[in-house]
Amino acid sequence: MPGILTENVISQELTLGGALMCTAASMLLGLCVAAAHMVKNKYNKNFVVTLALLPAIVQVIVMFVNGNIGAGVAVAGAFSLVRFRSAPGNARDLGSIFLAMAMGFITGMGYVFYGFIFLVIICGAQLLLQNTSFGERGGCKTLKIIIPETLDYDGLFDDIFSLYTIGTELDRVRTTDLGSLYELTYRVELKPRASSKAFIDALRCRNGNLNISLGREYVTGEDL
Repeated sequence: MPGILTENVISQELTLGGALMCTAASMLLGLCVAAAHMVKNKYNKNFVVTLALLPAIVQVIVMFVNGNIGAGVAVAGAFSLVRFRSAPGNARDLGSIFLAMAMGFITGMGYVFYGFIFLVIICGAQLLLQNTSFGERGGCKTLKIIIPETLDYDGLFDDIFSLYTIGTELDRVRTTDLGSLYELTYRVELKPRASSKAFIDALRCRNGNLNISLGREYVTGEDL
């Protein structure tokens, strides 16, 4: 099926009307990607504006490289440098960026119709999976416990963990309050009928009633 410009943009002369039509389609696709990214997600305005513009930017680059191998290598090098000047994001941010770039490549080649089809399929799958329990890990939570430096944390809470949790993993240990306290971070999976309050009360009796927090599991960049 031929593209909206020609069957092969690389081997044919680019027209102004076709270029403007593809740019408008890229902007529309970018807005759709940004809107899908905002559904039940944490974001900031700068990021979603960039997502909206990214397909058009990539599309313009693809059009004007137009089969030039030297220009293609230069563009690839420029894109690789952007990675080292960007703050790391979560997995969904990364997926949205790749989707926006894919839309730009598709429209840059002139296949606008295919761009809209794949956008509907991918965004539909993303929203469907995001609104179901797919990938969720039951009762996994992050537990942070403060203990005095005089306590040996190895095996300190093992009996309590065996009573209230299915599995426990010590994720991180760090000092706090000028080194007078330890902060232990665990990943725990509570038993189905375990009481969070009773669990915390049992831990408080062991750590001298210092601070304890129990919340949803926090996924770091290394876990993506």
